Amino acid sequence: MDHALRLARRGLGNTWPNPSVGCVLVRDGRVVGRGWTQPGGRPHAERMALAQAGTAARGATAYVTLEPCAHHGRTPPCAEALAASGVTRVVSALTDPDPRVAGRGHAILREAGIEVTEGVRADEAGALQRGFLCRVTQARPMVTLKLATSLDGRIATASGESQWITGARARRHVHLLRMQHDAVMVGGGTARADLPSLNVRGFGAVRQPVRVVVSSRDLPAMPAEDADHGPLWQLSGPLPDLLRDLGARGLTRVFCEGGGVLAAGLIAADLVDELVIYQAGLMMGAAARPAVAALPDMALAALPRFGISRTQRLGADLCQIWTRRR
Repeated sequence: MDHALRLARRGLGNTWPNPSVGCVLVRDGRVVGRGWTQPGGRPHAERMALAQAGTAARGATAYVTLEPCAHHGRTPPCAEALAASGVTRVVSALTDPDPRVAGRGHAILREAGIEVTEGVRADEAGALQRGFLCRVTQARPMVTLKLATSLDGRIATASGESQWITGARARRHVHLLRMQHDAVMVGGGTARADLPSLNVRGFGAVRQPVRVVVSSRDLPAMPAEDADHGPLWQLSGPLPDLLRDLGARGLTRVFCEGGGVLAAGLIAADLVDELVIYQAGLMMGAAARPAVAALPDMALAALPRFGISRTQRLGADLCQIWTRRR
């Protein structure tokens, strides 16, 4: 299952509106097939692994990070494909909450006489699938808010200078995270002031994320969609409605890069699922621009709380990842 989870991670940012799933087929202690969801969501991980295994799938155990699908879409259900392949056991990490599946995939397998074990590495799989689960259960994508700040929480000098607070390794890490999300989102003020590219650079040919700009005003000219730039969507309105719109369009993971007003709005509405904070070793002072604009006056107990999940050093900078406590 650990191997399957690593495979599933390869598809993050590439498979929306489908989840990124990993599948490993093992027979007699040897991996005979493996796969992960392909760009655009098809083929599914199970079909990739079965195609690689061929007849060696008969008698094998399938390790899958999410319950095999049970509904007919562009292809027949993966649960039926596993049953037809002759596998004798399926180990899954999570039950798929999609109403079209929701236990039916496991039921198809059991009805075919296949042993099914559920809940293996469920916490790890849940963290990996947070975007898909959020869209299915809350009708919106997971939101990751990224902030690159000084030690005193500032993102630009009083005059607006911000390039660069953090170093090259931290900025490369940002591109890795962009690649693992379906969309990169900024506010209109950031778009007008910085003219950001909002694309992935330095990782070869990749499926570029959707560029989302939250603004009701006209925007400056931005690059058209091409091999180096994803689609450009300009949206406005209350943030909960805006995110539901993005969920309805199929997005599962959104990477928000500011600015401070948009960050404050997302935090105040309790719409941030994960914080990624890059911190550089400098002080900018009270006159510099804060990472988060003013929040509504809220009781301390009512403010969203986050728990630290990972810390790593990136050159001279520190990266901290915090997850929303529910």
